[in-house]
Amino acid sequence: MSEHILTDSQIAALTHLRRRLHQAPEISGAEAASADTISQFLRATFPDQIVEGLGGHGLAVVYDSGQPGPNVMFRAELDALPIQGQAGLDYASQTPGVAHLCGHDGHMAILAGLGLWLGGNRPAIGRVILLFQPAEETGAGARAVLNDPKFATLRPDWAFALHNMPGMALGTVAVGAGPASCASVGLRLRFQGREAHASLPETGASPAPALAAVMAEVARHATAPPMGPDFRLATLCHLNMGVPAFGIAPAQAEAFVTLRTVSDSALERFEQDICAFAQAHAKGVTLEITRHDHFNATHNDPQAATHVSRACTALGVQNGEFALPMRASEDFGAFSAGTRTALFFLGAGEGHPALHNRDYDFPDALIASGGTIFAQILTGIHDETRKHPHPKAAFGSSGVAPFSRSDRRP
Repeated sequence: MSEHILTDSQIAALTHLRRRLHQAPEISGAEAASADTISQFLRATFPDQIVEGLGGHGLAVVYDSGQPGPNVMFRAELDALPIQGQAGLDYASQTPGVAHLCGHDGHMAILAGLGLWLGGNRPAIGRVILLFQPAEETGAGARAVLNDPKFATLRPDWAFALHNMPGMALGTVAVGAGPASCASVGLRLRFQGREAHASLPETGASPAPALAAVMAEVARHATAPPMGPDFRLATLCHLNMGVPAFGIAPAQAEAFVTLRTVSDSALERFEQDICAFAQAHAKGVTLEITRHDHFNATHNDPQAATHVSRACTALGVQNGEFALPMRASEDFGAFSAGTRTALFFLGAGEGHPALHNRDYDFPDALIASGGTIFAQILTGIHDETRKHPHPKAAFGSSGVAPFSRSDRRP
C-alpha cells in the first residue's frame, strides 16, 4: 500500500484499543462494555450523532456533512466467540471461555481508525455511518439492527464491510460481484419416543431408526460439491441419543445439523427437503425441529464491488488468492437485501492460524491498511457522486436509490 491515512500515534492508540478489546471479549448479545469502549474512544472525533442500543448493543457513529449526498455505511462486529483463547499473550482474554478468535477486535479497531480520520476530514457531502454491530456470530445481529426503528433514520445507500482472512497473503484483498458468503441455518432435531428394557426394545418406541435415516441423508450432502447455484452442504455438528446405560432402549435423540447454500432461496429449498425427510422417517416417535443461527447469503452489488476494487488499485493493494464465495456465513448479508453492499476479504497472512482457532490473534499490521481502504472507498463514492449526480426527483434525499427491504436477491 502506497500510504496510510493514520499517523504513527493514531496507529499506536488503535493498537492499544484493539488489545483492550481483546482482553475483555463479550459474546453475542452481551457486548455492552465493548460498545461503550468504542463510543468513548470516538467521542474525541466529535461525531454529529451517536446512536446507541441498536438491535441490542449496536452502536452507530455518524459524521454528517449537512449537504445532499450518499449515506455510506461501514460495519464492524462487536462480539467474540465462546471459545477459550490462547494463554501467554500480554493482552490475553480475561474472560474464561470467551475470546476474540475471529478478529472482530481488529475489525473494530479498523473502523475506529476510519473514525479518527473522519474527525479531521469531515465529509463534504452526505453522511458516513460507522456501525458497530452486535451478535454477528449467531446471525441475529444484522437483522436486529435492520428491525430497530432507530436504524430507519440512518438508511444507508451503500454499505461496506471487511473480514480478515488467514491463508491470504498479508494485506491483499479479494472482492467480487455476486455471492460473497453462503447462506446457512442450524437445525435442531429432537426425537421423542418411549423407553424400554434393552431385552424388550419392541415394547418401546426408539428414535434410533429415524435418527439413522437422517444421518444417512445428511451424509449424502456432507462432502462439499463445486461451488455454484446448486451447492449444498450439510454438516452434522452434534449428536445425542438415550442414556449411557446398557439396559435401556432409548426414548430420546437429538441432532444439530448445519445447512449451507449460495443463496437464500436455495437454502429455503434445502431446509424444506431435510425437514420433510426427517418428518417422513419419524415413525412411531415425535419430532420437533427448531431453527438457529440463520444467516442470509451476502450478495455483493457490482457497483459496490467496483468501488472496492478501484480503491485497492488506487492504493496499490494486491489481489488476494481466495475462492469466492466464502463457504462460511457472515450476517452482513442481511444488509445486501436492500442496499448496495460489498463484503471483501483482507489477507491475514498465508501461514496465520485459522479463524475460530484458539491460536488465532488478529494481525495489528492490518489496522492502518484496513482503515485506509475504507477511506479510499468513501473518497471514490464521493468523487463518482460529484461527477454523476442523480436527480432528486427520481431518488431519495441522499441522491441515490432509497433503502428497501422488498428487493432481496435470490
